[in-house]
Amino acid sequence: MEGLVDLGSADMDPSRRGVLGAVLYSVALTVPGWPDVVGRFERLRSDPHARIGTGEVESVIAMTERISEIDDQFGGRTARPMAAAFMVNNIVPYLRATASEDVRRAMLSAAADHLYLTGYMAVDERLDTLGQSYYTKALELALAAGDHLTYCTTLRGMSVQAVELGHGSEAVRLAEAASSASPQAGPRMRAFLAGQQAHSLARTGDRAGALAMLRAAEVAMEQAESRAKAHGSYDPASLAYHVAQVNHELGDRDGAIRALQRSEKVRPAVYRRARVRHRAMLAEWQVEAGRVDEAVQNWQLALDDYPQVQSGRADDRFRAMVAAVRPHRRDARVRELLERAQPMAGLQNG
Repeated sequence: MEGLVDLGSADMDPSRRGVLGAVLYSVALTVPGWPDVVGRFERLRSDPHARIGTGEVESVIAMTERISEIDDQFGGRTARPMAAAFMVNNIVPYLRATASEDVRRAMLSAAADHLYLTGYMAVDERLDTLGQSYYTKALELALAAGDHLTYCTTLRGMSVQAVELGHGSEAVRLAEAASSASPQAGPRMRAFLAGQQAHSLARTGDRAGALAMLRAAEVAMEQAESRAKAHGSYDPASLAYHVAQVNHELGDRDGAIRALQRSEKVRPAVYRRARVRHRAMLAEWQVEAGRVDEAVQNWQLALDDYPQVQSGRADDRFRAMVAAVRPHRRDARVRELLERAQPMAGLQNG
């Protein structure tokens, strides 16, 4: 397959001109091992001895969905090596093979989706520069495939990463670029994008903008009729999480706690990593509000799942817990929590 993407093309997507130059807020994207993979994508040529069809495309889609399920349950450190190996050993040869134009574009789309997921898992490991590398390559392949869904989902993922790293203005630009690049999105996708815009705007202190986008997300969610992809879905639990984040950013701690409690009530049980992170986050907010007993209960629930999750972001919440309870060490409930947590400290970066 020749010419996966021409970065110098004059007729590139307008949203891309504004995005690719602005998103690289970390110092560098060069990561050991990545340049070789990038080069293999950029130098792809048709292999006259191999031909692929819809079966190979379906196998990539199925593997991506399966790895996404493993990631949700066990975290990025468990799942990403599988994704990276599959990319090198299967997806690259498929992209090199000859194919009809329809199959070629479908494979590019499936590959972009797989790269997006791999980037998401790298970010979950807190390998943020590596995650950006995967994300930017996913953007290129999505553009080559004409895949607006994966293109916008990837931009949104980059906005989520920017918020978590404290880059509010970059997060807003990425979220807005994702929204503007998908003018014909269905209601669930609109909610998916607007929720992230709301969180990003709240991070920058734009109260009116954040509340307006949150309302737009709520209206779109009411109109939504079908689920999106497994690793790009947006459901009532996700919307309530964004309500919680916006409230917290804008100083409404009690509203944030109520919304996050609502999110956890309706979140499907399969999302173990999210359960660990969000229960721990809820506990942090509760201890800030002086509700130590409730906080300890939620931290204990988070610790029930924490040993099964290999996630840098979950590790962040573990360290935040230890710091948050330090002023309450004389409380018997806190001492019990810390005694339980102490052996788990070795799980980080395990």
